[in-house]
Amino acid sequence: MTLQNRAHAMGIELNDAQVAAFGRFQAELLDWNQRMNLTSITDPAEIESKHFLDSLSCLLALPRIDGQPIAAWLATSPKAVDIGAGAGLPGLALKIVWPRLRLTLLESTGKKCRFMQHVVDTLGLTGVTVVQARAEDFGQHAGRIAFDLAWARAVSRLPTLLEYGLPLLKQGGWFVIQKGREPQEELASSGAAMQTLGGRMHAVLPVAVPGLEAERSLVVVAKVAQTPAAYPRRAGAPERQPILA
Repeated sequence: MTLQNRAHAMGIELNDAQVAAFGRFQAELLDWNQRMNLTSITDPAEIESKHFLDSLSCLLALPRIDGQPIAAWLATSPKAVDIGAGAGLPGLALKIVWPRLRLTLLESTGKKCRFMQHVVDTLGLTGVTVVQARAEDFGQHAGRIAFDLAWARAVSRLPTLLEYGLPLLKQGGWFVIQKGREPQEELASSGAAMQTLGGRMHAVLPVAVPGLEAERSLVVVAKVAQTPAAYPRRAGAPERQPILA
């Protein structure tokens, strides 16, 4: 099956220009990966499933937020941040199919930021800002209460992720977190962080990605109250000492 067909099976429609953009993204990823460690996945079919389609699965959470179909969301222009964007996943994959998205790619590693900026320039993407910073610092300064949507993929455990993401969101914003098949253990340990940081659990959505055997879940968190000024704490603290009680 082609990328277009597999996306269609997920309920996501790609046009020819978007398919071409993913092809160029893949070529740049493989080229740069020969000089720096961006991904351990180098098989083109696996890049499509484990990187591109897995990233696009984030869109499946949107109808659970307000009942609108994905197509209606793609006509809007929210401000979004990809936390720990790495090689631009899920953020750049989402931007390809959501041109109106005003996207910030947040990443602390300089070489990954340089790669993402190269892809942005190569694909001619507009409305994208690459920021080299730690989430804790960004959340206390330029990024605080600045976004409508946040995403995180394979970054850290849930209590830590909540401290990275919730301070960045406006009240009424949404945090979509990619997790494995059964995130219940992490959810069970996240109640204190959720309450402290102004979040509320909204939904846990199982998703199936064509070509990917491992099942995925999307954890959708609503920002319902202001995050206290003390959070996020200094760099490293959310990882070393997550809010558990």
